[in-house]
Amino acid sequence: MLNANSAAPAAPTPQNILDTATRLRWEVSGGVHESLVEAIYTDAARIADRAVIYPDKPPRFNLDRAIDQIVTSRLFGFPLMLLLFTLVFWLTISGANVPSDLLGRFFLDTIHPLLKSASAAIGLPWWLDGLLIDGIYLATAWVVSVMLPPMAIFFPLFTLLEDFGYLPRVAFNLDNIFKKSGAHGKQALSMMMGFGCNAAGVVATRVIDSPRERLIAIITNNFALCNGRWPTQILIASLFIGALVPAYIGGLISALAVVGVATLGVLLSFAVSWSLSRTVLRGEASTFSLELPPYRPPRFWQTIYTSLIDRTLYVLWRAIVFAAPAGAIIWLTANIQVGGISIAEHIINALNPVGWLLGLNGVILLAYIVAIPANEIVIPTMLMMTVLITGVNGGAGAGVMFQGNDAQTMSMLQAGGWTLLTAVNLMLFSLIHNPCSTTIYTIYKETGSAKWTAVSALLPLIMGFVVTFLVAQVWRLVAGM
Repeated sequence: MLNANSAAPAAPTPQNILDTATRLRWEVSGGVHESLVEAIYTDAARIADRAVIYPDKPPRFNLDRAIDQIVTSRLFGFPLMLLLFTLVFWLTISGANVPSDLLGRFFLDTIHPLLKSASAAIGLPWWLDGLLIDGIYLATAWVVSVMLPPMAIFFPLFTLLEDFGYLPRVAFNLDNIFKKSGAHGKQALSMMMGFGCNAAGVVATRVIDSPRERLIAIITNNFALCNGRWPTQILIASLFIGALVPAYIGGLISALAVVGVATLGVLLSFAVSWSLSRTVLRGEASTFSLELPPYRPPRFWQTIYTSLIDRTLYVLWRAIVFAAPAGAIIWLTANIQVGGISIAEHIINALNPVGWLLGLNGVILLAYIVAIPANEIVIPTMLMMTVLITGVNGGAGAGVMFQGNDAQTMSMLQAGGWTLLTAVNLMLFSLIHNPCSTTIYTIYKETGSAKWTAVSALLPLIMGFVVTFLVAQVWRLVAGM
């Protein structure tokens, strides 16, 4: 131990360090240097063998490269992509029917009568009983029974493809088309994120350095079907499109219809990107390098767990949060009367002429007004309002949620005037219409511009009106011949 009078050790000088290094180098055995150099050259040769193809000898087999020659090829890349997504949707549609029906019957046939009995036992006023049980509870229960089974199947399957390393290959396949559209190739990555949530897709556009190209990606991200719109597409395709063919292939045809709508969204992204890049956002597309990650065996149980917790339950909870107040609003508008007619019927009757021009109806338009906070509540809102105007509610009060199997739901919708044209245009409008309020707010936060936020919200809405109007007129013209 040093005392107070002892001097501190002198700091080593650069010359001392060099002398020590020289002495230690000679003390090391001679084989270390050769081994070190040999290891460096061995690693370099191994890396070169994996990355370089020599013309005078056949390349070594590489599993990742062999798979990429198929999934990213011009011949097989796009058909394989459509086949995989069709398989995912077919498994989702076919696998969700039974658990969805069981949950619906449990909530309606078991829990609902118990709540009604408890309400009568404690003497709740009729209006409070209806608001809490027939409005808030049934709307929430319907969201859970209809959304939970398909999401519990779809999200894990989609996450497994992502974990395997396939989704970056989809972006690679789409890169050249985005470039020809005047957009940045990384827009494919933000679009893939948009298939989960459009708000997340908007945030993901931060990977694009060019402000012009990032703005194009933000405006067109709405054309990627988000979580909240999948249930609408799947249910309508199952009821109307799948019903056109024999039951044994109904699930496959429904899946193809959903894939077709999702593919149309991608094509609209190309078209709008091309238009913007040649008009108000004119400019040259930037180039970038996309690193494809190696294929990995999916961590099955971990992927199932994380997809259920991070995606399924998150989206379900968000739907419940918005469905509960929406159920209250729907019940109130259905039961508060003005001039002997409910407020909801007044609004629906006013919107019906516009809905007819668009191949839709007033119920659908009102549902999309109510569902601005979240797309997840479109279907329950439409069914409750259809029950109101048709009276198909088993004698219950106005605006009470209807729950039945596919055949009963189909009969109820047909009683409300729904046709195949209504279903097709609903699927189209669900794809194209304005973003939800969360996405609109995210766009404003990311762009800092009220102007571009308004463009991002109004452009898809106008396109949705135009597309459905044209389809309706052509459909009726052809049907009338």
